[in-house]
Amino acid sequence: MWQLRRAAYVLAGAALILAGVLVIAQRWGDDTADTGQSALRTSRFVGAETCAACHQNEFDLWRGSHHDLAMQHANKETVLGDFADKRFDYFGTVSRLYKDGDRFLVRTDGPDGVIQDFEVKYTFGVEPLQQYLVELDSGRVQALHLAWDTRPKEQGGQRWFHLYPDEQIDHADELHWTKLAQNWNHMCAECHSTNLKKNFDLEANEFKTTWSEINVACEACHGPGSQHVAWANEESGWKKLKDKGFDVVFDERHGVSWRIDDSAPTAKRSERRESAKEIETCARCHSRRSLLSENYQHGKPLMDTHLPALLTERLYHADGQIKDEVYVYGSFLQSKMYHKGVTCSDCHEPHSAELRAPGNRVCTQCHEPSHYDTTRHHKHSVADVGSKCVSCHMPAKLFMVIDERKDHSFRVPRPDLSMRIGSPNACTQCHTDQTAEWANARLKLWFGSDWQPGWQFGQALHGGRVGTPGAERELAALATSARYPDIARATATSMLAETASSTSIASIQPLLGDPSPMVRQAALQMVDAVNREQRWLLAEKLLTDPAYAVRIEAARVLASVDRNILTPDQRASLDRGLEEYKAAQFANSEHPQSHVNLGLLYARLGEYADAEAAYRQALQLDTGYIAAYVNLSDLYRTQGDEQQASEILLQAADVDPDNAAVAHALGLYYVRAGESQRALQSLERAAQLAPEDLRYAYVYGVALHDAGRVRDALDVLKRAHESHPNDLDVLVALVSYSASSGNEQMAREYASRIAEIEPQLGSVEQIMERLAAPN
Repeated sequence: MWQLRRAAYVLAGAALILAGVLVIAQRWGDDTADTGQSALRTSRFVGAETCAACHQNEFDLWRGSHHDLAMQHANKETVLGDFADKRFDYFGTVSRLYKDGDRFLVRTDGPDGVIQDFEVKYTFGVEPLQQYLVELDSGRVQALHLAWDTRPKEQGGQRWFHLYPDEQIDHADELHWTKLAQNWNHMCAECHSTNLKKNFDLEANEFKTTWSEINVACEACHGPGSQHVAWANEESGWKKLKDKGFDVVFDERHGVSWRIDDSAPTAKRSERRESAKEIETCARCHSRRSLLSENYQHGKPLMDTHLPALLTERLYHADGQIKDEVYVYGSFLQSKMYHKGVTCSDCHEPHSAELRAPGNRVCTQCHEPSHYDTTRHHKHSVADVGSKCVSCHMPAKLFMVIDERKDHSFRVPRPDLSMRIGSPNACTQCHTDQTAEWANARLKLWFGSDWQPGWQFGQALHGGRVGTPGAERELAALATSARYPDIARATATSMLAETASSTSIASIQPLLGDPSPMVRQAALQMVDAVNREQRWLLAEKLLTDPAYAVRIEAARVLASVDRNILTPDQRASLDRGLEEYKAAQFANSEHPQSHVNLGLLYARLGEYADAEAAYRQALQLDTGYIAAYVNLSDLYRTQGDEQQASEILLQAADVDPDNAAVAHALGLYYVRAGESQRALQSLERAAQLAPEDLRYAYVYGVALHDAGRVRDALDVLKRAHESHPNDLDVLVALVSYSASSGNEQMAREYASRIAEIEPQLGSVEQIMERLAAPN
């Protein structure tokens, strides 16, 4: 759940530039510099002011940008909020915002719920909101929930607001401003300062976070500049420096033009884009991703240090439109623009981060205005908002209450998909009084009955999400087709891994060798479904994959392979992969999930003492981290210690009595212990707490049947079938239990549904023969 919280941390940026410093690393506000002469030995960060000496124009564009203003020391020039003794009431907790001399203070509920004073140390954000950062103990910096709306008053701004206005969050809630979910060091620091190092000390449980510059300055993108300075100054040995001393040179647009010819009204790139280094540099921060390593090297592939999120149901609609805060990259990868060679700086001036031209003019750089920027194309009055390209092709969504973010997949509105799979469309987002059917009819009227473009994968992903008949085959077709974006193909691959049937397993081999590291990484998840010996044959080569994210996933899935069947070289290769996997977890050692992941790895390896230690380390970091309790209990169960297993689950229930996973695990424990009544109570509780989770209802239904309560079991499973009409496990149980209760007609109806969903399972008669036969 912690990833959900990241949405609270993409801010518009605000920071005070540190003038005239040559900084290697500073702790908070220590503006000291290293001016040593080691430029040719190791490239160092030199600071934006050094860059300005030769690159004044770029520096001036950057000055005052959202990157420049990504984070600031709090003072009267940088704080935009009204601290004139203001009060804010949030579900009865009254916070006071005031000044004491030059200090900005907030009196609000702290880690223990007690009202106390906190000094604002940093500002975070400038437009359309500004947040405020507070230092707690052990080097932790936290983002307050109260934020300042910086918009003009006539637009509803110049006010304090709460980032979670509709839900009451107190000090015990994991989303409280003092918790890890709102921790600057872990959640957002990497993307708001230059050369940021978290430096979390696990043993001491404290951060010693450092930066070179407090904001996103030149070297955040271009890399450390000391060797470039040496090259520019023609210092000793400068001729040996490649690429003018830079680790990365953004030359993908050099000598390239976009030309519109008579064959089409859309420009074509004069040369094929052969790399994605500029896009992936931006994606380091403008993406929803997980950190794998703090050893970021400028110009290296993103998946060497980060794992981008796929088009999961929580983050994206089935057709790929934004749903949660996803930070552009995942959307852009879906676009035709990306596949035609467009880069970020084709539309955005990279130093100011502003558009290269206002309004529709940024689009008509490549899209012939006489064809596209006309009423004939957009069907709206020129004065109407619908005449703007972004209104139809970049629909926006609000995050952080007031921050509007545009979808960068540049898609054509598809009300026909809204009708079929429930995804939104730009037409009815604007025309809120109309339906998708109305919008679809208008588009047919304007562009013809066959107007729909073919570039879509939404139906396959939707089918996989809800389990429609034939969904697995459609997912396999999507995963293996080079016609579709890699991120959609990788998503389909990861969904196939969840079913792990013969259809999906047949797709493994080509997917493991796919050119896209996204697809290869997702395909490795499917390897878990095959036997241990076959796993090695399938995935061994990926232990030496060029992408770090792929190598560590290969190591994870191969961890349980019998080492006796491996050669010494193969064992060494696996060991290197396992060390890399462990290192990736320790890159986020401040988060308990990293230690749960390590515990799962050690359990696979049969290293049970280390697994136990990892789970307990997770609980030491967060005594309320339920995943650690559940997995620790399961570890004891696998070792035959049911007493310890039950004690851990009871502790978890005390910590979070309303957690469905805990109730379910307790129910399974009581089943094993032969305590039928308590088992049914716990399993029923799990199903009630998480009605959206089919697994809980299914297990509860089976348990009721096994306890002799067949009618109750059928009632539970029928309700589960109503909400998940294509789930085979539920249907199989309904066929069997209906037949055993004497209702053959009902059993045949469910068997008919199975035959419809999976024709390869045989006819209704064959299914009945297998499932409805008396035991």
